[in-house]
Amino acid sequence: MSPASTPYYKQNRLKQLRAFCHAARAGSISAAAEAIFLSQPSVSLQIQALEREFGTTLFERRGPQIRLTPEGQLLYQLAHPLVDGMDRLHETFHAQQGRIEGGELNIAAGESTILYVLPGPMKQFVESYPGVRLKMHNVTGRDGMAMLRADTADFAVGSLLEVPDDVVYKPVVSYDPMLITPLDHPLAARESVTLEDISPYGLILPPRHLSTWAIVDFTFRQHNVPYQVALEAGGWEVIKKYVELGLGISIVTDVCLGREERLARLPLSQYFPRRSYGIVYRKGKFLSPQAKRFIEIMESKFAAQAAEAESNATAVRQRVRRVRRDG
Repeated sequence: MSPASTPYYKQNRLKQLRAFCHAARAGSISAAAEAIFLSQPSVSLQIQALEREFGTTLFERRGPQIRLTPEGQLLYQLAHPLVDGMDRLHETFHAQQGRIEGGELNIAAGESTILYVLPGPMKQFVESYPGVRLKMHNVTGRDGMAMLRADTADFAVGSLLEVPDDVVYKPVVSYDPMLITPLDHPLAARESVTLEDISPYGLILPPRHLSTWAIVDFTFRQHNVPYQVALEAGGWEVIKKYVELGLGISIVTDVCLGREERLARLPLSQYFPRRSYGIVYRKGKFLSPQAKRFIEIMESKFAAQAAEAESNATAVRQRVRRVRRDG
């Protein structure tokens, strides 16, 4: 069939899918129209044309807000990589020629990852590709996952203990568990400690809903050793400061430990698994040339630890599943 005789709706398929994907991402027809510089009626007509073609309803409409139906979810999973690929065709073409001269890269990560894991890869990427607009989103794990599913982040970097079915997790680096205490603490002079040694002293831990607490709780209960929590505090920097002040001791991963802290450090590898950090992205996600290059830089920088990180991640996931199962 010649292009002239091709049905109009098929010639217009990319525009329809682009309008549909932006509406799905924004949860709003008006927001989608603003993002792709069309009128609101035009976006609605594009979506209606798709619904007629596929013989289904793609969105539930609740006032100004819209929400994908199960059929809409399926079409979005199929269409988004195609639309994203076409929209970034120019960038991809030049990237295949070894040139990444512009574009944008959005990375979601928690504060600890931003402070301790990403500085090296970030510096190398910025120096290599100064024309790329780099946006770092400091978010919690839950919010980072929401950004991945909404395609407002290209990928996330962090420590993922449980991997949902709709994402890919590629561990690239692992760190050791450590007990940290003030320098004048009774445990500070020891070469090693047991859970029984730690038991009498109050722990400073991240908030109870985070996975670190679950692993600490499981480990002590598994060994039938009681423990006590002196303080809940968010963020390794806060925890380290409060340990220095003598408000308690803590169990951290050594990714957060530098040379400047006035802390004693004692290994706990005999009880706790190493903690992996890696790349997280949505299954079926079209990774831009900028995203692929950043991931390559990160994997290269931590290449020697990548295989070990994968093994450690598997061990931690198994432990977390036992935590959930045993309550």
